[in-house]
Amino acid sequence: MTNILPVTNILDDEQHLIRARISLTQQIDRGSVVLSSPLAEAFLRVRRHPFVPVFYRREDDRYLPWRITDGDAEAWLDAVYADDSLITEVDGVHAERAGPGGVTGVPTSSSTAPSLMADMLDALDVNEGDEVYEAGAGSGYNAAMLCHLAGDQHVTTVDHSDALTTLARERLNGIGFDPLVIHGDGARDVPPDARYDRIIATASVPGVPPLWLERCRTGGILVVPIKGTLAGGMIARLTKLPDGTAVGRILHTPAAFMPLKSGTEAGVRGPQIPGRPFRDAELSGRVLDDWTFSFFAQLHMPRSLVRTYGRNADGLHVTTLYDPADGSATRIEDGPGAAALVTSTGPRDLWAPMEQAHQLWQQLNRPRREWFGIEVTPDEQTVTYAAPDGQVHRWRT
Repeated sequence: MTNILPVTNILDDEQHLIRARISLTQQIDRGSVVLSSPLAEAFLRVRRHPFVPVFYRREDDRYLPWRITDGDAEAWLDAVYADDSLITEVDGVHAERAGPGGVTGVPTSSSTAPSLMADMLDALDVNEGDEVYEAGAGSGYNAAMLCHLAGDQHVTTVDHSDALTTLARERLNGIGFDPLVIHGDGARDVPPDARYDRIIATASVPGVPPLWLERCRTGGILVVPIKGTLAGGMIARLTKLPDGTAVGRILHTPAAFMPLKSGTEAGVRGPQIPGRPFRDAELSGRVLDDWTFSFFAQLHMPRSLVRTYGRNADGLHVTTLYDPADGSATRIEDGPGAAALVTSTGPRDLWAPMEQAHQLWQQLNRPRREWFGIEVTPDEQTVTYAAPDGQVHRWRT
């Protein structure tokens, strides 16, 4: 018969907690991340559970808060120290403030999967004494890692949510770290005159904010998730050059981080698309669900483009693309057979560039994201790919 420890025994049993951190570190190390000694030590020493005392479990269309006191405490602790992301906020409702019946909506904050954290922290290459800026404090767990690596007096972390920054500050202080925690816009509310050796974002942006580029010291490193309307965005690892630009490569890991919030987000509703006329599509809209292609597809989309998708009354897949810049809207609707139909309104057929992008992607033998380079200036962002034949492809994103 299995002995289930009481909640107080589990959280007071240091050997039990050490085993949990060892297990997490081993899970990360068995994956695609090769942990350096400093990074392995950080995961072994920094506890995760103080930062996620309550998180959501999804059941059907609801998110239910899960506390260590809700049933099996060991199962809860195993979930905390699993290599999984943990949803902490849904539509602005933090798990700690949710009733037992839970909430419905869209996740708005989470504790990132530790292996993805490790991959990004490894790319960031933090050394003791580095001045570090983090956009997206979230639960505070990643900031705690930065404090361990650089020293807490060298870490600044920012989040748009007052509730999240308050909780992150309390929990960081609770384990002995006292970084600068700011409630504000991570893309704009950088402390005046501050300069950083390392800049990392734990929320996605469509492009590297010019202020981050400006405030990064020459030779400094930026690790930034870049994502448009499609899932499976990219993570850029950039080095600041003396001329004020930054260059680097795309990491191999797809990352669907939640967008960095500025307080100006608003839903975009496209125009009605007529039922006819239509044309045959070369591809189903479902191709955009393929993360190996969606990264490449995003390079061919304007930043303003919005994608929605779902199923029609017959249960068939429907994708809609809308560009508010010129009012163009296109629907791609699967038919009962293999064919799909495209219907557009406005000046452009928005699906044609996706069909062309897919053809190019196949001609290039489906290149992996880590084979792409990226260049960022204060005015533009360019992704490049050097094909084996020497031809260099460029996309302004």
